[in-house]
Amino acid sequence: RNSSTDVVVQVTTDPTRVAPKIVGTAFAPTSFSFIGQAVEVDQRFTLRIPVRVIASTRSVDGLLPGQKIRVTAKVLESKEKRVAALLIVSHRVEVMTPPSLWARSLAQIRLGLRNATGTGDAGALIPGMVIGDVSKQSVDFKNDMRRSGLTHLVAVSGANFAIVSAFVLWCMQFLFRSMRFRIIATAIALICFIALVRPSPSVLRAAAMAAVLLFAHGTRQGRDSLPALGFAIAAVVLLDPFQARDPGFALSVLATAGLLLFAPRIKPTILAAPIAAMVFCSPVIIALSGYISPMSVLANVLAAPAVTPITIVGFIAALIAPITPLGAQL
Repeated sequence: RNSSTDVVVQVTTDPTRVAPKIVGTAFAPTSFSFIGQAVEVDQRFTLRIPVRVIASTRSVDGLLPGQKIRVTAKVLESKEKRVAALLIVSHRVEVMTPPSLWARSLAQIRLGLRNATGTGDAGALIPGMVIGDVSKQSVDFKNDMRRSGLTHLVAVSGANFAIVSAFVLWCMQFLFRSMRFRIIATAIALICFIALVRPSPSVLRAAAMAAVLLFAHGTRQGRDSLPALGFAIAAVVLLDPFQARDPGFALSVLATAGLLLFAPRIKPTILAAPIAAMVFCSPVIIALSGYISPMSVLANVLAAPAVTPITIVGFIAALIAPITPLGAQL
């Protein structure tokens, strides 16, 4: 604790740029943050524990999940419940293993969409909506989205998985006549989509909620959807008990319940999803913030018609970006 040591870390999440901080009259050096698994400490102890790494060196920028690095870091106690320690790295990052072919392929897809969307707010919005890539989002952009109640659009949620799953399921009808094979193919595509957007806890819970919606859509039996939701809740909490303390998990569950129970009763259908999700999530939102903004409801209703087409077209653009960048831009 509070000491420097050599640690071998296996990267779990993509390094992201930390919002710049002011030290005195100047900005602090650019730093990057990511989660990894500490697999060796001081070249003596072998273990596997989750750690948060804060590095003020650009050598970590571009690291991909699965790579192993050796760092000299100051070890601090972390307030983040999901990790065992906080590693502060100021220099010496030795890359021990190259990224795998699978990791490089996924990175090319993510980078292709990032490059195809251009600059400005649109360039920051689309990668976040489609694959949860927030690397191009500025601090001002994030604040604007938060004020308008649209933050959920620029992060992967159950809605993203539901839209992509519904689109893939629709495409599968041209390949398979059996609904069983369609659902299996869609489930495989869903697993690949999880790998593309990175399997963080929020993504995994979103995928679980999307699986419930996919089951409800595939069986067309509304009475079976609520037990499926209950099973998904139990599975997520058993696999990751920290989800039980996360308000985001409660919001995901309530939004899914709204889509199952309330959305089918709302006309027009195009507005059903945001209205149902907002109605069911309002109690938790009010409990967290103390109020609910009428303007955020209006902003969500106005944005709703654009969410599905942007997600689907962006998903297609991401897939073709490594093959035809011009097609992805179009």
